Formats: sequence, structure tokens, C-alpha cells
Amino acid sequence: MRPFDPEDILHRPLMANLATVTEEGAPRNAPVWFLWDDGALWIPEGADNSAVRHVERDPRCAIEIVHFEPEQGILLHAGFRGNATVEPMAADRFKRLLAKYLGPEPGWNTWFIDNVACIDDPDGRMIRLVRTSTFTNNVSYFRTGPDYAWPPAET
Repeated sequence: MRPFDPEDILHRPLMANLATVTEEGAPRNAPVWFLWDDGALWIPEGADNSAVRHVERDPRCAIEIVHFEPEQGILLHAGFRGNATVEPMAADRFKRLLAKYLGPEPGWNTWFIDNVACIDDPDGRMIRLVRTSTFTNNVSYFRTGPDYAWPPAET
């Protein structure tokens, strides 16, 4: 195992996997977009989303993020565990999240913004995960061996 600083992947437009606990105590996960902001991971959801209900009942959750580029030989995995809260939607934070994935606002697909993202939706929520533990593993040497891993070792 080779740990790495997760800061880089936290700012990339990567998918994360949010794991929560159901009412029955079973694990559930879902792919999500996220924003690393103000020392927490933020995930947009609707008020009636199952992840929101799960977090409101049991705040324990985990996020897994993988940066995989086989052509470049990059394979980075970061896992965060902690307790989450459900917060009201903050339009400015949500717009920063959307810009991370969609690019500058003038280029956003208006249908997507009006029908899916719904920035000003009063029922919008954001799950806020404050991590209590972090796990990282850089196995980017799967193609070359550890002596040629990405990123290059500092000398």
C-alpha cells in the first residue's frame, strides 16, 4: 500500500460512492457527485431521497472515490468515514459543485439545470460528511511496478 494526499482527487470531477445504513441496518450505496468545501464533503440530494432519510436516522456513512485512468497507469483510491448531517440546499455551494462537473455556468445545459439540478428547489438538501477517518491507497504501479508509479516518487 502506498498512501497519498487525497487533496488532488477531492477537486477532480470524479464520481464518489456514498454508503449509508438503511432502517433495517443494511448497507446501501449510490454513485454521487460531491464537493470538497469548508472541511467537508457535500452531496446534493432531494428531500425525499433515500440517502437523506438514511442519514437523518443514522448519520454513519462512508464515501469512496476512485481515480482510474488505465492509459496513464493511474489508480488512486480514497475512502472517508464519518458522520453526516442533512443541510438545507445552499445555491452558491451547489453552483460550485455543478461548475466542477459541468464547467463554467454559461455552458450549462438549461434542460438539465431546470429539470434535474433545480438549484433553487426549496426541497433540495445537501448531505454534509465530516470525515473522522481517511484511507488512501495509490496502486498506480499496476502497469509498471512501484519504481515507476504515478505520481513519481520524490527524490
